[in-house]
Amino acid sequence: MGHATTRISAAAHQVLRELSKAEGRPMSALLDEAVEALRRQRFLEQVNDAYAALRTDSRAWEAFERERRAWDVTLSDGLTAGERRAPYSARSRSKRSRKRR
Repeated sequence: MGHATTRISAAAHQVLRELSKAEGRPMSALLDEAVEALRRQRFLEQVNDAYAALRTDSRAWEAFERERRAWDVTLSDGLTAGERRAPYSARSRSKRSRKRR
């Protein structure tokens, strides 16, 4: 992984140094984590803005809701709300044992 140099304020550097010492992690790892958290936050803000814009157009919002309702039926797996599906490992074993017979 490559490295680059960037300037930060003395105050930010001091906070970063304190966090690094308190957590026992390198400052670069903390910076990576902070950048990823900011990237995710901005992404979700953009998603929220897009939904807000979509809601202002009643025809577009209704079309979106129709599509969502159409996809909602795909979640139905025939189980009742409280019924649990067998774990994949248990299901695959039972299939294998049936094939052997």
